[in-house]
Amino acid sequence: MSDLGSEELEEEGENDLGEYEGERNEVGERHGHGKARLPNGDTYEGNYEFGKRHGQGTYKFKNGARYIGDYVKNKKHGQGTFIYPDGSRYEGEWADDQRHGQGVYYYVNNDTYTGEWFNHQRHGQGTYLYAETGSKYVGTWVHGQQEGAAELIHLNHRYQGKFINKNPVGPGKYVFDVGCEQHGEYRLTDMERGEEEEEEETLVNVIPKWKALKITELALWTPTLSEEQPAPEGQGQEEPQGLTGAGDPSEDIQAEGFEGELEPRGADEDIDTFRQESQENSYDIDQGNLNFDEEPSDLQD
Repeated sequence: MSDLGSEELEEEGENDLGEYEGERNEVGERHGHGKARLPNGDTYEGNYEFGKRHGQGTYKFKNGARYIGDYVKNKKHGQGTFIYPDGSRYEGEWADDQRHGQGVYYYVNNDTYTGEWFNHQRHGQGTYLYAETGSKYVGTWVHGQQEGAAELIHLNHRYQGKFINKNPVGPGKYVFDVGCEQHGEYRLTDMERGEEEEEEETLVNVIPKWKALKITELALWTPTLSEEQPAPEGQGQEEPQGLTGAGDPSEDIQAEGFEGELEPRGADEDIDTFRQESQENSYDIDQGNLNFDEEPSDLQD
């Protein structure tokens, strides 16, 4: 999920001194190594400089969370590890009390994100590994969301293309371990709703549906996007929620979250037979649940 809305754990400010035991400088400021018990019940042990946390230190929150790492003038800055109350943790770079730079987040459900951070959010190049399925998203992130050129890798196939608001859009291809590729594009379409839903809802949700165009042999892929191809018609700004798709051999397939599995062809089947059947039957690469909208777990910060 988005990093927005995660609860921030505030440390005591420089004026909330509490009890202190340790070194001081000539003017009586905390300076050097020391231990402090703050008025709110938090504790800090580590280095001080001119009355502020500065250098290596360990800050323990009364709710069980703790930070072990670098400080600069009372703020987390440099390398550090933050362990959250739910057991998840972040290991990496910090700047001005924010996750910023390279880092790894270990989620409570055993998912992991490894990559770039900007102002406390996943931003830049990164890899999100889904522990339950083994699938992983490798590509670009913007303000905590999967967006840009990316590769979604499953056990025996992968999808390569562009993502916007966590969903695949535009031209792309599926690469199968049997030695072939299916090229096509994702088009955003209105989600079908019942009469009651239509009366109650005014916003129209859009969902990506796959349109297969051709089958080819394997080719090298680089994560670059063509600027000449226009955005799919009907692309909405709303963020799809809880997409549900079920493949139909005679129709376009509908994407649903990240964690679904394709029904692969057997590795011993001939590629030409695969291509021929695909063209004759409008090959449905997702007879089950191909998940494109499964969001990463909440960051508990």
